[in-house]
Amino acid sequence: MQRRSFIKLISGVFALVFTAPMNAFSALWNKAAFETTKINEAEKNLDINHEKLSHDILITVPDKAENGAIVQIEVKSNIPNTETISLFVENNPTPLIAHFKFSGGAEPFVVTRIKMAETSDIKVVVKAGSQYFTNAEHVIVLENGCG
Repeated sequence: MQRRSFIKLISGVFALVFTAPMNAFSALWNKAAFETTKINEAEKNLDINHEKLSHDILITVPDKAENGAIVQIEVKSNIPNTETISLFVENNPTPLIAHFKFSGGAEPFVVTRIKMAETSDIKVVVKAGSQYFTNAEHVIVLENGCG
């Protein structure tokens, strides 16, 4: 009987150790922002307000994407004390594509591939302190990528 109790105890400890990080990760994920279908609602769920246009946000994307399923985007923020970079595609079924957090002096630079449903602007919003900055680039999608 003691052996079974010991095995149950060890199993419970392992389950707790392995599920705790997943619960912590899911608490950081802003489900409402990622699931909304309107860009202004996604921004509201991320507490984004009063954005200022900034050319210190450098966005590198193709002018034309042959396939919307794979559109490479590169974003670099030259805004001091950048805390977050958020990527939006207004004409996607869910416009919030990604939300990156930076801390500890990490360089605010991101390269990723995204899906685009149709021709649209890719909007980037950067948070630095209590201010929000934005910039956008237009991408023409030749073949739908969100099927």
